[in-house]
Amino acid sequence: MRLFIALILVPLIEIGLFVTVGAWLGLAATLLIVLGTAVLGITLLRRQGVQAATALRMPLKSDPLAPIADGALVAMASVLLILPGFFTDTLGALLLIPPLRRLVVAQLAKRVTVHAANVRSRQGFGDMPIDGEYIDLDTTPSDRLRPPPSGPSGWTRH
Repeated sequence: MRLFIALILVPLIEIGLFVTVGAWLGLAATLLIVLGTAVLGITLLRRQGVQAATALRMPLKSDPLAPIADGALVAMASVLLILPGFFTDTLGALLLIPPLRRLVVAQLAKRVTVHAANVRSRQGFGDMPIDGEYIDLDTTPSDRLRPPPSGPSGWTRH
C-alpha cells in the first residue's frame, strides 16, 4: 500500500514543483536545471560503475558490506538525479552527502540480516580428482547402434 501511495504522490509532488519553480524561474532555467541534474546523475552513475568494477578487482581487506551499501546509495542518488523533477533531484542530492548516507546505511543495517556464503573459485583445484559414482545406461552395445527415433526430437520419446 505504501508503494501505491508513493507512486501516486511522487508524480503529483513533481508536477506541483515544476509549476511552482517554472513560474518562479521561467521555462528555460527550469529545463536547464532538470537537464543539468540528469547529466550530473549520468556522470555519477558512470563513475560509480567504474569504481565498483575497480573495487571488485582489489583484494578485500575488511568487511565489504559498508562500501557496497555506500556505492548502492550513490548509484540510487544518481538514478534519482537522472529522473526529471525537483523532488527526486533533492532526494538524490541528499543521498550524495556522506554523513547522511552513513545514517541511511545504519538505519538499513538495523532492518537487514546478512547471511554470508563462502564460495571457492575454480582456481586452486588444479588437477584434483573428483570422486563420483555413475550408472552406465547403455548396457548393451546394440543400444548404441540403434537408429535415432523418428520424430522431431530424440528427447520426446513416448
